[in-house]
Amino acid sequence: MDLSDWLSCAGCGMLVYRKRFDRLSRVCPDCGRHAQLTAEQRLVGLLDAGSGTRVEPAPSVHDPLGFEDLLPYTDRLDSARARTEMDCAVRVVRGAVRGRGVVVAVMDFRFLGGSMGAAEGEAIVAAAEEALKHRLPLLIVTASGGARMQEGVFSLLQMARTSNAMAALDEAGLLTMTLVTDPTYGGVAASYATLSDVILAEPGARMGFAGPRVIEQTIRQRLPEGFQTAEFLLEHGLLDGVVPRGELPQVLQSLLALGAPPGPGWDPAVTDPVIRYPELLPERPVAQVVGLARELGRPTTLDHVAAWGGEFVELRGDRAGADCPAVVGGLADLDGLPVMLIGHQKGHTTQELVRRDFGMPSPAGYRKAVRLMRLAGKLRVPVVTLIDTPGAHPGLEAERHGQAHAIADCLRVMGSLDVPVVSVITGEGGSGGALALAVADRLLLCENAIFSVISPEGCAAILWRSGEAAPEAAAALGVDAVTLLSNGIVDGVVPEPAGGAHQAPAAASKLVRDAVVCALRELREQDGAALREARRRRLRWFGTYREKVAI
Repeated sequence: MDLSDWLSCAGCGMLVYRKRFDRLSRVCPDCGRHAQLTAEQRLVGLLDAGSGTRVEPAPSVHDPLGFEDLLPYTDRLDSARARTEMDCAVRVVRGAVRGRGVVVAVMDFRFLGGSMGAAEGEAIVAAAEEALKHRLPLLIVTASGGARMQEGVFSLLQMARTSNAMAALDEAGLLTMTLVTDPTYGGVAASYATLSDVILAEPGARMGFAGPRVIEQTIRQRLPEGFQTAEFLLEHGLLDGVVPRGELPQVLQSLLALGAPPGPGWDPAVTDPVIRYPELLPERPVAQVVGLARELGRPTTLDHVAAWGGEFVELRGDRAGADCPAVVGGLADLDGLPVMLIGHQKGHTTQELVRRDFGMPSPAGYRKAVRLMRLAGKLRVPVVTLIDTPGAHPGLEAERHGQAHAIADCLRVMGSLDVPVVSVITGEGGSGGALALAVADRLLLCENAIFSVISPEGCAAILWRSGEAAPEAAAALGVDAVTLLSNGIVDGVVPEPAGGAHQAPAAASKLVRDAVVCALRELREQDGAALREARRRRLRWFGTYREKVAI
């Protein structure tokens, strides 16, 4: 056996056949450890063959301080250039991922630990300008130990320089993406790496402002296992996803497709199932409707997504330390056109309900929704929300982290969007926790769903002094479709299969999809500013004698 044909995995120590290791893009087949790639290897694995065109950054200062430690800085630079055949730690290419145009800036850790100096900052700025020039999305692949000490404050200022280049792409409405690879620390993590619309990471990749050794020396404590890894960051709302290397091209293809503005229009053959006259709705006891709204077999947001059959890339995290499982969202394909889909997520079993906090969002859930709404506004894609919650989470932690502030911000941001917004109450529409996702151009209600200021049980306990009066409270609150449509609270009612949505979930999902498509087909012809003004005008008259506004 020729030992040169084998290597030892740095993660698990297992011997791996070198050719197999290379075929797997340098991922260990035993433990899944993702070894570092060079910039060139990364570009070959990401871009369509023959699609890459090098982007040359402007010249930068090489040794602004005349720095010398054990070696002159110029000698270190010369050695890094000879070893990597790169001018700096970042290579920029304009190319395509499965036919979709993109500008890619890839960091190479071999070049002085991927540290950021003036040349690296210039490369990131050049990449942003190339994306701006050609109206293309930008993908940044990070690998860095932080700022380059040998360039002093010149290096420090690259954080502000690159951050403002990213801001220009935000203003232009261009999608930005980061792929975090191991490691990504310091000024890179605290600037362009974390300013992208979508942040993905390879399994096990570490990212943070300060490295673990610095943190442990500062606080004199041992850090928990897995601290700063991709999996830790995802759990704490700082990433959108952890993507194995082999799956990355498909994920990028989906993001590039869904991040584009809508095309010509939705299928004109889809017929609108929405009922707009209360006299056409069947009369049911309100208590029965409440029971049907809470039926565990009703389709959840993720059930609807699966039934609609298009692409869906879930985006996670509030970017402030948490990811609420009771709210899901992401870019979705709706009959061939992209939308930002956001919804409450319950479950069908006790285990699912517990894991999803019974569909009751924490502040992180509303902050995630706000982040996704703002991204939809930037990318000019419509927002669709699916509402099914007994209410916002009422716990101590929710209050401590600003539940009221988060809901208020959601209401404000949703009302201010310059893109079409369609909301469907698919089950329970409980209090402000539901309303936070219901500030829409078209507010629809499924036939057996409810919408209320408080649960019937809560109302009965407060006003009747007895929970047994819940049926009377439900009738008095007017939570059902007939009352809500008669009072102009909702714009229409989506019919359900006989016996309720839980009896035929796929059919129920199709009705919801068709209702959303028809609403968006009408709304997308309107100017963004006009949409926003009409939405506010509609809200202006609720509770007055002019609450019914023509739509």
